[in-house]
Amino acid sequence: MGKFRVYSWGATDVGMKRDHNEDSYLLAPDLSLYTVADGMGGHAGGEMASSISVRTVEKHVRANKALIDPNLHHEGSVEKSPVAKLLSDAVRGACSAVFGKSQQVRELQGMGTTTTAILFHDKHAFVAHVGDSRAYLVRDGHILQLSEDHSLVNEQLKAGLITEAQARQSRFKNIITRSVGFDNDVEVDMIAVEVKPGDAYIMCSDGLSNLVTDPEINDVVSDNFLHRVPETLIDMANSRGGDDNCTVVVAFVVDGDDVSWEDDADTFAEPVPGGAAFNAGV
Repeated sequence: MGKFRVYSWGATDVGMKRDHNEDSYLLAPDLSLYTVADGMGGHAGGEMASSISVRTVEKHVRANKALIDPNLHHEGSVEKSPVAKLLSDAVRGACSAVFGKSQQVRELQGMGTTTTAILFHDKHAFVAHVGDSRAYLVRDGHILQLSEDHSLVNEQLKAGLITEAQARQSRFKNIITRSVGFDNDVEVDMIAVEVKPGDAYIMCSDGLSNLVTDPEINDVVSDNFLHRVPETLIDMANSRGGDDNCTVVVAFVVDGDDVSWEDDADTFAEPVPGGAAFNAGV
């Protein structure tokens, strides 16, 4: 594959039991940048934290756009490339921005957010991740979780203290061990994946992953028009109780030399000029 194009869709919903939405998401197709953030810290704090995070990530990437010039190719380790550093620094910058805001306003102290961002460049998808929102790859009918949950339950699962079934029912499943904004800086997980035409990258908050299984996500992606995937998955979560806010973003990779998808893209894609962030508080 030579150059590629990415089409994207996203949706967020308050769910069935909350009275406000602390999730935010970003679609910035001109940068090939997509982000999901799930805030915490109360009504004002959670919304503020997630909103600051997605906006700061976009601002940092946009200000350093020269580093993602389409003619810039990687040498050596992809995970240590300038593009990977750019995205990691963007999330760390978001952490500093959220923390700084929390120190300025007493009512916002202790706020934080998950942040999962994907930046496509030079045949690769770069994934930066903090918290328990997730990034998945659906390829050739199979689903792979790219991110690792920074959560107490996942630590217990890795240590063999609980089973996967127990993890899904645990009363501690909302406790995260790493977040953007709790301190001035944060360690960011970075993953790089070589993309293939037909890849679908799914990003979601735990309002989806706590109620809809990975195989079910795979089935929805494989069996539906892609523009319907975010709302279909959100509807599934809501039908099972909708315990939390739920956000889903889909980014679909198309061979840049393949013009056959153009008509479908015009029908089913809704391009967003520039960057657009969404949540109840943005």
